Amino acid sequence: MVKKHLQKTGKVADFLSRYEKTRYAPLLRAKWLDYLAKHGRWKEYAKYYQGGENAARECHYLWALHETGDKQKALGEAQRLWLTGVSQPQACDALFAEFMQSPMFGSDLIWQRFELAIDQENWPLVEYLRRLLDKTAQKTADFWLQVYKNPYLAKDSGLWVSNDAMTGRIFAEGVARLALSDVGMALQLWDGRKQYLSLDDKVIDKVDKKLAFVLFSHRDHRAYQRLQQVRMPDDKVREAKIRAALLEQNWQHVNEALISLPWAVQQEPAWQYWRGRALTMMGRVQEAQTIYQKLSDDRSFYGFLAADKLGSGYTIGDKPVLVADGQFEALLKQPGFRAIEEWRLLGRDLEARRQWWFAIESLDKERLMIAAKLAQQWQWDQVAIMTLVKAGYWDDVALRFPLRYVDDVRRNATRQNLDPAIILGLMRQESMLDSKALSAVGAKGLMQMMPATAEQVANKLDENWLGDQQLFMPAVNIRYGSYYFAELLQRFDGHAALAIAAYNAGPNRVAKWLPVNGHVPADIWIETIPYKETRKYVTSVLSYAIIYQHRLQTNGLKLKNMLAELSGN
Repeated sequence: MVKKHLQKTGKVADFLSRYEKTRYAPLLRAKWLDYLAKHGRWKEYAKYYQGGENAARECHYLWALHETGDKQKALGEAQRLWLTGVSQPQACDALFAEFMQSPMFGSDLIWQRFELAIDQENWPLVEYLRRLLDKTAQKTADFWLQVYKNPYLAKDSGLWVSNDAMTGRIFAEGVARLALSDVGMALQLWDGRKQYLSLDDKVIDKVDKKLAFVLFSHRDHRAYQRLQQVRMPDDKVREAKIRAALLEQNWQHVNEALISLPWAVQQEPAWQYWRGRALTMMGRVQEAQTIYQKLSDDRSFYGFLAADKLGSGYTIGDKPVLVADGQFEALLKQPGFRAIEEWRLLGRDLEARRQWWFAIESLDKERLMIAAKLAQQWQWDQVAIMTLVKAGYWDDVALRFPLRYVDDVRRNATRQNLDPAIILGLMRQESMLDSKALSAVGAKGLMQMMPATAEQVANKLDENWLGDQQLFMPAVNIRYGSYYFAELLQRFDGHAALAIAAYNAGPNRVAKWLPVNGHVPADIWIETIPYKETRKYVTSVLSYAIIYQHRLQTNGLKLKNMLAELSGN
């Protein structure tokens, strides 16, 4: 095997040239580059490095340039790798040592990285950077760390008498940290003192954004006013202003915030829907109806909401990918796809899927769509869906929303008094119907059940809990997931949006997001969920449920019936 002869440049280079389009070429190249670096063969390293590697190999490449005569480029690129809050690998040590001895390096770069490391809470790196400073600067660094660890020091007026930029930055850091535990005090201190300190616009905006986002997370109506103070708003701030205005239910502010978006962003379904809502509430009903009419053709949460506003049916827009005779066969003749079939014949499903992602990398849109249909034919639902996403095609509804495990879904829907389309919507969002799905935090199977939650459900159902692996059995996973969702639905008085949010973020969090007083329309509540992930999750599951209703050929679900207004105590 070539990987046992890494010392032979000709042999390795020949393999890489002959088999460059296989999955094994980049794997061999990575091993070879590591070998060349270990043995200091920098000329060959510089010649055969191709980029797109990890930080260690990039550092080795820059060191190879340094050692082969291109020192200026190497040190110039070193600054980019230096300015990060994460610890870089040992492979960067030699490069950084040279960089730190060069005229390009100075204390300003130490301070920049010091702040980045604090933001990442990378304390070993913080301490390393502190030691690079002179003794006077170390005292300033110690003060910065003191304020970071005890942000209530921002209240001590005697600490903030100096009118230099560093004092201003440390005060700003303290206020930003304090906002996490006492946003009221942070607001008072910031507004009372910032004008007396040396602060540039970038630092002021950073703190104002932090304060605004914390206020928004607390569903505090002062968020909009704080966002208005940001001098250099980015897209994140502009969109946050819309949601903050929705918290206020101030439709004039909503409309103004929408208009401030770039024109292309304004055309997105979400913002078209809220434009229609704002216009309606401002009395411009005909303009709103025109927007809803166009939006109702969109197969999305917001398109379905628009259809409900019009009292019309939902548009599903199913346009399956058509595969002509011979297109599958042409694809399967390619070497990469022949390798996939060989792995499948050997029963090596994981290797087959790894080969799949490599094989489709070079396909154009049309062939990606054909590949997606091939994966669908093989009942690789998750692979088919993700391949079609890669092709940028969204209208093959049967492929994107497969009907699997329907008997188990219907059986458990009947037991728990649920609509089967909602169970399928949850499964589609959680796992793309992959029964072997495993998340980074340990959630398992079709409905991504956490083992501890599943064990509790098993006990309630008086079933023996035989361990986590049960959750990879579709019948068990659907039974436990459906039971748990029904519990959430009961806890939140049958409100589907709240139960779906709780399935993602946990019921205790959702309880904290409920209105304390007054009335909040459910669409506003969803749009102002503080967590972007949960916000997207709820809108996806609800829209997927509507689509699965179409797939199941039923018609019992309407978004407007699942989105009852929320009332505070």
